[in-house]
Amino acid sequence: MKGFKQFLLRGNVVDLAVGVVIGAAFGSVVTAMVKDLLTPLIAAVVKAPDFSGLYFTLNGSKFLYGEFVNAAIAFVIVATAVYFFVVLPINALIARAKREPLADPTTKKCPECLSEIPIGARRCAFCTSVISS
Repeated sequence: MKGFKQFLLRGNVVDLAVGVVIGAAFGSVVTAMVKDLLTPLIAAVVKAPDFSGLYFTLNGSKFLYGEFVNAAIAFVIVATAVYFFVVLPINALIARAKREPLADPTTKKCPECLSEIPIGARRCAFCTSVISS
């Protein structure tokens, strides 16, 4: 039991459990947004709120392709919503956090020997040439 307890309390398992719970909760939010906001908007434009009644018959067999169309549209809407409302903002936050302010230069190159010298130096420490200001 001690090893099992140690396994459960290890950081990766707890992080994964939290991620699954948050993911499930977020999934229900995205599903509600698609079902209650985006699908009625598309229905208003297309004038067909549900495609589940679409089918064709072949040799007496009924092919209900409308449910597939509903599922495909829902998938595209969910993927688009997740991309625009989650992925893009998070990528923007990460890019903003990675940006580091440019530091003032503390060195410059000697025009004669191309070695790095302090910015305020008047003479190169390596070749002793006079540096113009």
